[in-house]
Amino acid sequence: MKRKVTKAIFPVAGLGTRFLPATKAIPKEILTLVDRPLIQYAVDEARAAGITDFIFVTSRGKSALEDYFDDAPEIEAALNKPSKAHLLKLLEMTKMHSGEIAYVRQNRPLGLGHAVWCARKLIGDEPFAVLLTDDVIMADKPCLAQMMEAYEETGGNVVAAMEVPRERTSSYGILDVKEDMGSLVSVKGMVEKPQAEDAPSNLAVIGRYILTNAVMENLNQLKTGAGGEIQLTDAIAEELTKGNPIYGCRFRGQRYDCGSKAGFLQATVAFGLGREDLRDEFEHFLGDIMAMRAAAE
Repeated sequence: MKRKVTKAIFPVAGLGTRFLPATKAIPKEILTLVDRPLIQYAVDEARAAGITDFIFVTSRGKSALEDYFDDAPEIEAALNKPSKAHLLKLLEMTKMHSGEIAYVRQNRPLGLGHAVWCARKLIGDEPFAVLLTDDVIMADKPCLAQMMEAYEETGGNVVAAMEVPRERTSSYGILDVKEDMGSLVSVKGMVEKPQAEDAPSNLAVIGRYILTNAVMENLNQLKTGAGGEIQLTDAIAEELTKGNPIYGCRFRGQRYDCGSKAGFLQATVAFGLGREDLRDEFEHFLGDIMAMRAAAE
């Protein structure tokens, strides 16, 4: 019998060096995409998929991340008037009730698998989701909700997957497909960051996972993989050697890599144009910019 997935791990211990100097003082996950920090997009997606327990794997210097989800009585008091009701409603979505959220520390940067393993005592023997905040997905139905539907159908382990150009396979974990069923694929292998000529497919794993507790047990071995780090991909792939299924879910939506500056800017444009209150003015500005560039050339 499949157990309901209610717990999610958010590995947010990284230093965010690609966004220095901003991340010298601000956790990368607090950087704002339009008017919401990256972490809010991930939490909203998890909530929409039925997650009720939120586990953040943090490190030193992440206190602003913890404060973000805390009560802000001074701001709430200032907004407690009819003319500010819409702002108070926005603030409400950032709050976590006591007991909904927990923080654990990753003391050393030993890889994504190690970060997930740090939450093992809070997961217990339950299945769990993992969301990487760098991957922001614009979709009519949230990506994790789509994956939950697949999990209800298949059980086992489900990873979010998307096609990438062959020349980009060395940047991703790549699926070796056993059976292609359209929106779902059955997996016979996973390869971490293969060169284009060695990649079994161009179907890449991105930062959304629904995993059984057996994966956490595999992480207990603390085996190092690519880059000398403890790789989550390796712990998932180990399930195949035991005859346990892994599925790739081709989600419907557009993924933006907000761990890179270019991806963050692309996401800003896409989400800005997706806002009715910003679209007209923003489109006009972008049109002017393109016209000026064309004239300069």
